[in-house]
Amino acid sequence: MKMRDILSAETKQQLEKETSPSTKEADPSTRQEWEEIMGTRRETYQRLGGRVRRKR
Repeated sequence: MKMRDILSAETKQQLEKETSPSTKEADPSTRQEWEEIMGTRRETYQRLGGRVRRKR
């Protein structure tokens, strides 16, 4: 049994409306913003001779 068999006609219409590409907003996020969110633009540290130093 699939989900489309269980859902009512009204629910199916709402689901189709939400998933259609015309209703999706353009994503204003840039690659740089995503890198900051994901933490790839953080400073990295390295252990050198017992001390913790920042990587270049």
